[in-house]
Amino acid sequence: MAALTSGGAPRLAPRLTDYWVTVLKRTWRGSVITSFLMPFLYLTAMGVGLGSFVDDRAGAQALGGVTYLAFIAPGLLATTAMQTGVFESTYPVMGGFKWHRSYFAMAASPLTPADIVAAQLAFTAFRTAITCGVFLGVIAGFGALSSWWGGLLAIVVAVLLGLAYAAPITGLASRMKNESGFSLIFRLGLLPMFLFSGAFFPITQLPIVAQWLAYLTPIWHGVELSRMLTLGQLDWWPALGHLAYLAAWVVAGWLYAVKGFERRLAQ
Repeated sequence: MAALTSGGAPRLAPRLTDYWVTVLKRTWRGSVITSFLMPFLYLTAMGVGLGSFVDDRAGAQALGGVTYLAFIAPGLLATTAMQTGVFESTYPVMGGFKWHRSYFAMAASPLTPADIVAAQLAFTAFRTAITCGVFLGVIAGFGALSSWWGGLLAIVVAVLLGLAYAAPITGLASRMKNESGFSLIFRLGLLPMFLFSGAFFPITQLPIVAQWLAYLTPIWHGVELSRMLTLGQLDWWPALGHLAYLAAWVVAGWLYAVKGFERRLAQ
């Protein structure tokens, strides 16, 4: 039981690489088509279809001189990172405790809860990077990427944003006894943040209370930072503030998740 109460650094997490590679081999086929299709459909329907309507009505001037396609593309990239982080930290984490109980098997070895959480989040980061990398390629194909260096940095931001959601929700899932609460996360958490993240319109169009609620969410900071990078309009001080805020969520979520795993695995 010593390992279960140890909250040290995740030194043995790399030993779980084979396990997560096996998981990836078994699951990647289910998402490969949607990884290409969904960004194409989103950008075609909203960026090109709705975008032509918005741009014809002086939308570019209202959006800071950019087309609607260029405006929403980085926002959709960020929301994709958010969704990936949330999805990978809900049912998969519940499964590790309740259904196939793989976390208990891991805990029976010298692995600590910190090792298990670190490997789980590393896998989530990898899935986020791959998914958003495909999305970035589609964005580039639509001509909505100003520079490749900005696009590559946007992938780094997307991974950080995905972890800003995955880490605390992993901690929450480790404390839940069943999956019924996930519907509340998706409907009352994920969906409103998707709609009011600033991805589709400037949040200055919202009432002031709604604006401040949006400022508190990691997704707004991810959208703003991704938009700076893909448009080549990086403003250093706001960018550093966005990065610090996302990093704070990752660190707090990490601590919350490790504590949750320690308690659950000790039962």
